[in-house]
Amino acid sequence: MSIKQESQPSTPQPNKEFGKEWRKTPWQDKGSLEKNLRKFNVSHSDVKYIRLLVVGEVGAGKSSFINSVNNVFQGRITSGALVDATSGKSFTKAYKTHYIYREDGSCLPFVFNDIMGLEGPDGCGAPVEDIISALAGLVEEGYKFNPVSAKTTSTPNCTPSLGAQTYCLVNIIAADKVSRMDDKVIKKMKNIREKASEMDMPQVIIMTRVDEACPLVKDDIRKIYNSKKIKEKKVCVLLCLSIHPSRCKSAVTTWVSP
Repeated sequence: MSIKQESQPSTPQPNKEFGKEWRKTPWQDKGSLEKNLRKFNVSHSDVKYIRLLVVGEVGAGKSSFINSVNNVFQGRITSGALVDATSGKSFTKAYKTHYIYREDGSCLPFVFNDIMGLEGPDGCGAPVEDIISALAGLVEEGYKFNPVSAKTTSTPNCTPSLGAQTYCLVNIIAADKVSRMDDKVIKKMKNIREKASEMDMPQVIIMTRVDEACPLVKDDIRKIYNSKKIKEKKVCVLLCLSIHPSRCKSAVTTWVSP
């Protein structure tokens, strides 16, 4: 006599996306935004470029983000900011200005400054003191970072030129690594943000590698603001940096890694 086994009902898989975007995104206005940035001009005669300082943990994608911006404005793949995805150490060793070029080769009036990445252990990665000096415009082009010794300014009361100063702090955090970030790196980023706030400096958070954090987004970038996973990562980023969601009109900007 055969015994008929009853089939167990399958457990329904949780829905990985919201029915509508949790942040409204005007995808169709991308061209308009790019056009406005191409037409942007600096009104102050002593400032030729708006300087944006890019800060983040080693491997978060600082240099890749800079390249991605340049790709958009040049209409081709570029690699001005060199990238190393295998060593686990910062590939960027010196303070370097990256100019954003138009398709005709002329420069746009905003630049990115790339620096050595942050690391948790003391004596590793860019010293926080150096990054704070860069915010104030006290780090010269080509300065080589020394993880065990921060830069000393021979004239501490000097006033840097308006053109040397940073006008926006760009915090880079990898979406697929945020839950595993070293507490010491988070503390360093908080310290840098606090100093930028004391300078009344605008700040943005760029969440990179969103495609690696969420398969839904990897299949379709337009699902990014439908993704429950990405929203969870956004909340995680805000908690890490002690940012209250009510203070963020657009808490996290994202891109897709190549």
